[in-house]
Amino acid sequence: MRKVLFLLFISTKFFGQDTIQISKRDLESRIEGQNLSVKLANDEVNSAQAGLLQTRAMYLPNVTASYTGTATNSPLMAFGTKLNQSRITMMDFDPSQLNKPDNIFNFATKLEVQQSIFNKDAVYQKKAGEVKVDVLKIKAERTKEYLQFDLNKAYLQLQMAYKVVKVLEEAKNTTLANKKVIDNYYKNGMIQKSEVLYINVRVSEIESQIQYAKSNVRNASDYVYFLLNEDSENKVFKPMDEFSYQENILEQNPKLNGNRKDLQAYEKSLEAYDYLVKSADAKFLPKLNVFGSFELNDNKVYKFNGNGYLVGLQLSWNVFDGYKAKIEKEVYKADLSKAQTEIQQYQKQKQLELNKSYRQVLDADKKVSLTKLSWDQSAEAYRIRKNRYDQGLEKSSDLLSAETQMSQKELEYQQAIFEYNSALEYFKFLK
Repeated sequence: MRKVLFLLFISTKFFGQDTIQISKRDLESRIEGQNLSVKLANDEVNSAQAGLLQTRAMYLPNVTASYTGTATNSPLMAFGTKLNQSRITMMDFDPSQLNKPDNIFNFATKLEVQQSIFNKDAVYQKKAGEVKVDVLKIKAERTKEYLQFDLNKAYLQLQMAYKVVKVLEEAKNTTLANKKVIDNYYKNGMIQKSEVLYINVRVSEIESQIQYAKSNVRNASDYVYFLLNEDSENKVFKPMDEFSYQENILEQNPKLNGNRKDLQAYEKSLEAYDYLVKSADAKFLPKLNVFGSFELNDNKVYKFNGNGYLVGLQLSWNVFDGYKAKIEKEVYKADLSKAQTEIQQYQKQKQLELNKSYRQVLDADKKVSLTKLSWDQSAEAYRIRKNRYDQGLEKSSDLLSAETQMSQKELEYQQAIFEYNSALEYFKFLK
C-alpha cells in the first residue's frame, strides 16, 4: 500500500511539473518576440531597408582603382604608351620606328572617380523605396495585431478544452453516484440487470468523452506553444484565467476604422506608385555627372614615371529611348489606378466582413441566453426525476436519460460562450 501511495505521489509531482499554468498577460509578453510570423514580417522590413541602402549610390562617389599590364607593337598604341610613360625622344619620330615599333610594355596604375550631381529619376526611385519600407512596417504592425487576435482565440480554446473536461468529470461523478445506487438496488433484487448494463454503458461513454476532451486540451496547448515558437514536448499549458462570458455592449451599425493598419498600408502604397510615375517622367530630364581619373604608367613593374589626370563634367539627355520611359510611365499609371480600385474593393469587403461579424456576435450572444435557459431547465428536470427515482417512482433509464440531457445542455452552454467570446474577439480585431 505504501509503495502504491509513493508511486502516486511521484506521478502527481511529475505531471504537476509538466502542467504549466499561464495567464493571457504572460503569453502576450512572450509571444511578440518569439512568434515566427512576426519574425518574418520584421525580416521583410529589414530586407527592404537593406535594399534602400543601394540608393545611396546617387549621393556617394563611385571610386575604382586598377593595375593593368599590357604589351603591344601597334604603331598607334606603342607611340601613345611611350608618351604616357614620358619616354618620347626624337628617335621615336623616325618613320621606321613609327611604322614598325618594337614591342612596348606598360604597367598602369589608375584611379577613377564618378559622381552624380543631378539625377531626378534616382531621387524619385529612392522615395518610392522609402515608401515601400514604411508600408512593410505598417504591415508588420498589422501582423502583430492579428497575432494578438490569434493568441486570444487560442487561449479561449485552451480554456474551453479544460472547461469541457471539468464538465465531463462532474457528469462522471454524478453518473458514478447514480451507479452506486443502482448497483445496490440490483443486489437487493429491486431492479433488473438491464438497468445495471445501461448505467455501465453510460459510464463508458463519459470516459470516452473525457479521453477525447483531454486530447483537445493537448491540441489547444500545442497550438499555443506553436504561436510562442517553443517546444511542447512533455509540457501542457493550463490557463490561470477563468473561462467566462465576456459581456460587451456593441454600438449599432459599426463603421470600419480608417486607422486600421491594413488600410493604412494600402493608402500608403499609393505614394510609391505616384513616385514611380514621377520617376518615369524624370527620365527625360538632363542628368549631370562629374568624373575624373589619375593614371601612372611605366614600362617596368612597380615603377611610376609617367602620370596624368583627366577631369570632366557630363550633361546628358535621354532624347529618345524607343518610348521605353513613356511605356514605363503608362504601366505605373495603370498600376496606380489598379491599386486605387483594389483599395475601394478591399474597404467594402472589410466593411461587409465587419457587419457580418457584428451580427455573429449578436447571434452568439442570443445563443448563450437560450442554451443557459435550456441547461437550467434540464437541470431542473434531472432534479425532479432524481427525487422521484429516490422515491421509486421513476425508472433508472429515465434518470440516466435526464442526467445525460443535463450534461449535454451544459456542454452546449459552454460551447455557446466560447463561440460568443471568439466572435467578439474577431469583431474587435476587424474594428
